Amino acid sequence: MATQNPGGYNGKILRVDLTNGKVSIEALNEAVCKNYLGGAGFIAHYLLKELKPDVDPLGPENKLIFALGPLTGIPLPGGARHCIGAKSPVTMGISKSEVGEYWGAELKFTGLDGIILEGKSPKPVYLWIKDGEAEIRDAGHIWGMTTKETQETIRSEVNEKRARIALIGPGGENLVKFACIMHGLKDAAGRSGMGAVMGSKNLKAIAVKGSQKPTMADPDGVKALRDWFMENKHLTAGLSEFGTNPRIPHFSDIGNLPTRNFRDGMFENVGGISAQTLRDTIRVGMEGCWGCPVRCKKVVEVKEPYQVDRAYGGPEYETIAALGSNCGIDDIKAVSKGNELCNAYSLDTISAGCTVAFAMECFENGILTTKDTGGIELTFGNADAMIQVLEMIAKREGIGDLLAEGAARAAEKIGKGAEQFAITVKGQELPMHEPRLNRAGAVGYMTNPLGPDHCCNMLDIFFNNFGEKEDVTIPEAISFGLESTSFEDLGPKKIALLKFIQQKRVICDSLGLCLMLPYSFTQIAEVTSAVTGWKITPEDLLKVAERIFNAFRLFNHRHGLSAKDDKLPSRFFQPTTRGALADKPLDPEQIEAARKYYYALMGWDENGVPTPEKLEELGIEA
Repeated sequence: MATQNPGGYNGKILRVDLTNGKVSIEALNEAVCKNYLGGAGFIAHYLLKELKPDVDPLGPENKLIFALGPLTGIPLPGGARHCIGAKSPVTMGISKSEVGEYWGAELKFTGLDGIILEGKSPKPVYLWIKDGEAEIRDAGHIWGMTTKETQETIRSEVNEKRARIALIGPGGENLVKFACIMHGLKDAAGRSGMGAVMGSKNLKAIAVKGSQKPTMADPDGVKALRDWFMENKHLTAGLSEFGTNPRIPHFSDIGNLPTRNFRDGMFENVGGISAQTLRDTIRVGMEGCWGCPVRCKKVVEVKEPYQVDRAYGGPEYETIAALGSNCGIDDIKAVSKGNELCNAYSLDTISAGCTVAFAMECFENGILTTKDTGGIELTFGNADAMIQVLEMIAKREGIGDLLAEGAARAAEKIGKGAEQFAITVKGQELPMHEPRLNRAGAVGYMTNPLGPDHCCNMLDIFFNNFGEKEDVTIPEAISFGLESTSFEDLGPKKIALLKFIQQKRVICDSLGLCLMLPYSFTQIAEVTSAVTGWKITPEDLLKVAERIFNAFRLFNHRHGLSAKDDKLPSRFFQPTTRGALADKPLDPEQIEAARKYYYALMGWDENGVPTPEKLEELGIEA
């Protein structure tokens, strides 16, 4: 007699052996679902269980996993996300990257909960999945195409105009270390090189179309939260108006806007890249993800001096800062062109912008010259140079071949003191929030097993009036027994809050729920119970989050990462050249004390390794 799956799950994982061209379906264990939920949790479970320590991230033995959560595809605002993970070619540790769009919901509708991709195809292929039936198809004729060309071709071939497609462009094919996986033309699973892993397997795309709606144990319970959200939609008004970047001038004022490779502390011409300027000059629409009324994703169109195709959407905050202020560029049209190129070629805009900024500072200091750049004056503020270098990176041409390795590896090859300008942790470029201001965020950047991550982290400015934003997390944390703390504090109270926020966010990443929406932990537990039919409390979710984080950390320990990799670039222990942080470098003793306390709070030893007692408590095999 067949066992009924919990609501929100189809109970099936598709396993694809690309080397032999075989596809198979395996049952999803309910105990795994309860212990890890889905999404980021499934990434932790399967990679820890199945990858050997000596695996080459770009070799056939690495596994690329697309994982849904029980809330993916559920009719709830924010329930459109999924997670992609593998061993990272950037950090050499475990990695995951989330994305919204429509693809995850569509995969849920095919009757699957995830895909595990193994091996390497002997030739370029793509995967076509319709209502649970999977087929490997030849992609030789689309290898080399941009993402737009690829999407149009595949939709025509499968005769499904509404097929949703996860895909790579030339950046992924050419194994740019920080290549991303695009979903459609606007939404990227951006961080840690998942596009390079996909390219290393000769996999161009995964197209999906389904018609099987997921079950819910208590649809009325889901509807109650959906109704609450619609009654309180004003809480997301800023997202609907401006997307993720309404406060760029304010960020410059307080020192949170990275400027010229995190060096300068304020951006003089910040108005040129503000959300208001973008809205009033080049924005032509706002779009969103499956099932979500918050239309937070901007669409831009530019005719001159650059042509920017509206099909590729528009730049969000991280992109505007990375390709804009961090490169000294104040032209929103140029930033939008850079965003278009990254989406067309499948490049992570954060790492791309930071790597270009690194090269610009090397050029400014004479470490790189026009002889190295092929005649390009790679100076801060040179928008045309930024655009040209992005194309060269994607195609691995000229200086682009070096920079395609990312700032840390490029610095090692260049030498001559270039290492001081590579603003990375575990080899990955930092997101666009200043560690000298966000001190708990700095500890999160250092210690996160996934590398520097702004989403699964606490950014201090959003939890006080510096960010001009109310958040449910602080009163919620207090209700869980945590204590309030000052903005400047980096003691045990602040580190406990960091851990709590990380736990909430990794739960969202495991459920398939957008972390930008104002759901409380209690509401998240209630809707998870309503969908699955399990009786889940917020405390249960905290334990799952702890299990996932410790599985991440154990994976990294097995693959050679340790406490020595939990360190910030030396730049942040120096003040900025100007602005609000000109006299506020990080204190190395304070940061070191916070790191040690974070380890203790997580149940890790002095080397950052989960203790046997903690692993036994969480049911993780050492």
